[in-house]
Amino acid sequence: MRKVLLPSLVIITAALLLIRIFYLQVIDDSFKLKSENNAIKIKYDYPERGYVYDRNGKLLIANQPSYDIMVVPREVKNIDTLEFCRLLDIDKAFFIKRLEKARVYSPMLPSVFLPQLNKLEYAAFQEKIRKFNGFYIQKRSIRDYQVSYGANVFGFITQVNEAIIKSNPYYKPGDLIGKQGIEQSYEEVLRGQKGVKHILRDKFNREIGSYKEGKYDTIAKQGSDITLTIDGDLQEYGELLMTNKWGGIVAIEPKTGEILALVTSPNYDPALLVGRQRSKNYNTLYRDSIAKPLYDRGLLAQYTPGSPFKILTGLIALQEGVISDSTRFVCNHGFSYARGRFMRCHCSGGPVQLHRAIYESCNTFFSSSYIRLINKYNDHGYGVDLWAKHLRSFGLGDFMGYDLPIGVRGNIPTSKIYNRTYAGWKWDGKTIVSNAIGQGEVLMSPLQLANFMATIANRGYYYTPHIIKKIKGGSIDPKFREKHQTTIDRKYFDPIIEGMHAVYGPGGTASGLGVEGIEICGKTGTAENFMVINGKRTKLQDHSIFVAFAPKDNPKIAIAVFVENGYWGKRWAGPIATLMIEKYLKGKITRADFEKRMLQGSLQDQYQKLYPKKHQDSISILNARVKDSLFKVKKRQDSIAGKKPEVKPDTLRKTVP
Repeated sequence: MRKVLLPSLVIITAALLLIRIFYLQVIDDSFKLKSENNAIKIKYDYPERGYVYDRNGKLLIANQPSYDIMVVPREVKNIDTLEFCRLLDIDKAFFIKRLEKARVYSPMLPSVFLPQLNKLEYAAFQEKIRKFNGFYIQKRSIRDYQVSYGANVFGFITQVNEAIIKSNPYYKPGDLIGKQGIEQSYEEVLRGQKGVKHILRDKFNREIGSYKEGKYDTIAKQGSDITLTIDGDLQEYGELLMTNKWGGIVAIEPKTGEILALVTSPNYDPALLVGRQRSKNYNTLYRDSIAKPLYDRGLLAQYTPGSPFKILTGLIALQEGVISDSTRFVCNHGFSYARGRFMRCHCSGGPVQLHRAIYESCNTFFSSSYIRLINKYNDHGYGVDLWAKHLRSFGLGDFMGYDLPIGVRGNIPTSKIYNRTYAGWKWDGKTIVSNAIGQGEVLMSPLQLANFMATIANRGYYYTPHIIKKIKGGSIDPKFREKHQTTIDRKYFDPIIEGMHAVYGPGGTASGLGVEGIEICGKTGTAENFMVINGKRTKLQDHSIFVAFAPKDNPKIAIAVFVENGYWGKRWAGPIATLMIEKYLKGKITRADFEKRMLQGSLQDQYQKLYPKKHQDSISILNARVKDSLFKVKKRQDSIAGKKPEVKPDTLRKTVP
């Protein structure tokens, strides 16, 4: 047996090697294709990206042709550099720098020399391209924005970098990829599949036909069209209302979790990030660390929620049985606690029940409820963790799983935080009572605020917010159809909703903000605002917050509005929420008094104090955006008044320079 073992192994190994060699040399000729790369030129046929529509079928994003000048450094010989530079309006230093960069990448493989030429630039260069050995034109398609709003929703497309090329073999140098917004989230759906052609060349580098009669060629497949949940008209209106204001608006359809509007301000025209000036414009916006026009406040900003959080405090207190809808606390416009703490209250005072506590926003009632909740158990840490568990059932304190690539967790504190913060100190509900009114360690994004409002509207459940409604030829993620139930019994939502409805009535914090024919339930909010300036924590003007849903029964929209440095809830955020609700439900505006004040109102004096001189370039872009928005405002007002609209002035809205 031992005598035949070694010869058998040798024979079997040799047989396997011969079979593999036969397969590679006779059956599979892909390695032969690679060995012939010097004689084969690969051409890519780039498909159009999928079109993007709003929920009503309105076209938001289409495509337009673009032309990249590609270079193969090894083939660049005997060209008139000055004529080349003159044709493309570049200088010789730029030419040398880009050619050297391409040579470092690979002297034999093509690189992008100059991207995104428009039709006129392409025509001028194409006419003389025969003079410039080593250069050729690669046709692609770039975005053609049909609207000037929604940049934060759309995102943009840009060239892939080396890291992407290494991690994903689909992409080659010069390829475009979606960044931010739906362009990134649905990149594989929108991009389609590029086609490949293998062209055989002779020893003079001339194309002589398809390699292997096109055996290895593939056909380009256009990207799939998608329909967003966004209402384009509502999105545009929200951005107009936020002109000269910073903050965010998020509107959700409660019964589905579909995002109706996702507004961030300040924002920019999406067309700025298309064409040869794209990189310059992006860098200008990116460097602005104060206004942050590229920063989606609706998804990324984390704020203390202020008084809207009292709604959750009330629900949890009801669920845990520490209060009922008839429980009373006496409010003396100020509430004293142990360790010298004091909390002011602006309600009308006296014995306060849950209903009045909501519509008058009584700090005393909700602070007392919170203390009862935390101190109900000997282990106060258990009380805090129980409170946090209820809050997490509303989707708070964690990423929500929506279909946009950016987001924040927010913050829902637990006993671990307080045990560490107050180590060696016997803390209790009084110590952390500011949580009760949304001024403690709790942080939320505007999207989380809107989603918890949708949960209230649904009487205890929500669907994961999402921005995709339909994919042509495909299906959306089934997780967006899964119902998330909170830990609060349905019966406790009714008294809370009644109180929110009374917010718009006499004595309510939003009295006078209502709209005839629409029953709105809402809650005002004011959040303290601190910022580190010159190394010091400085108190700035408070933020204005408002959350609402409508109609009261069978709700169709839930909304959160956050206006930075906006004083108090009723001043800015409240009227904006009312206008957005009426716009969506009625398709028209009857509260012209609100509209005029919101469209013409400005908080720029608050923001200019924060701006250092180094951001002047960004300010000029933002001011041009404001100018464009103000023209739309005037056009809208002229239309309402029956006047003939003016001709639109030149703005930054240029697809290509």
